[in-house]
Amino acid sequence: MLEHLTTEQRNPASDKIDAMSSLEIVQLMNAEDAGVAAAVAKESETIAAAVDLIAEAFRRGGRLVYIGAGTSGRLGVLDASECPPTFNSPPEQVVGLIAGGRTALTNAVEGAEDHPEFAIADLQELGLSQDDVLVGIATSGRTPYVIAALQYAREQGAAAIAFTCNQENQLADVADLTICPVVGPEVVTGSTRLKAGTATKMVLNMLTTGAMVRIGKTYGNLMVDLRATNKKLIDRSIRILIAFTDLPRDEAETVLEACHGELKTAIVSVKRNVSPERAEELLKQAGGHLRRVLDAAE
Repeated sequence: MLEHLTTEQRNPASDKIDAMSSLEIVQLMNAEDAGVAAAVAKESETIAAAVDLIAEAFRRGGRLVYIGAGTSGRLGVLDASECPPTFNSPPEQVVGLIAGGRTALTNAVEGAEDHPEFAIADLQELGLSQDDVLVGIATSGRTPYVIAALQYAREQGAAAIAFTCNQENQLADVADLTICPVVGPEVVTGSTRLKAGTATKMVLNMLTTGAMVRIGKTYGNLMVDLRATNKKLIDRSIRILIAFTDLPRDEAETVLEACHGELKTAIVSVKRNVSPERAEELLKQAGGHLRRVLDAAE
């Protein structure tokens, strides 16, 4: 069956890659990668529908759960791990599961993806419910671990979204939505960490970024809901606060500290001339949307 998958076919452009110079290899890979964005663009409407499902889940207190094996699983875990520092989201809001568990993040766990019962056990341990959204990632479109996860999600009443890079796949039958950018054969046959992996990263970026924006985690393109947990983020928070308020840097630092590093709270406190506690209340009333709070004052 594998020979029928697009991601397993041989790429004629790289048929003699072993005879190429380093520069030729780089140029070939760059040329192949250039088509990935176009393949993802064709799935824009489906991706947007998935963003809406995820945002709605967040609003009702649900979670986004990524699940996959190998590279697919690692990319899901990566995207989940980057949400808290970027959007000040609770770590449990976006979760990444990988076949074989945490060991599989850095080491191959042979055969883990072939056991559908492992996926069910992982999701049961997580307590997947109807409030959640599951994104099953399998670029091949045939991973038993991911297929079982999608089936289980639907049984629990959770939204089930599939991601694959093969038009002919086994995920669509067990998913509510299927995102399928067809990126074509890889430069190294079957190595889906390449174009398929790039497409996966692009789509996961869109899912979490789009959903977080929809629930008010940004103001324009500024990360106003970031958590200032290190020197870089503290400096970024201060600079954004200064841009909003024209405060001198030392005053901006004092305000941010009084608001426990919460940038949105600091902005509202200054712009609405209220205490940090009142600023938090106003943000809560506005569903966390900074623009709504600031526009209401005009």
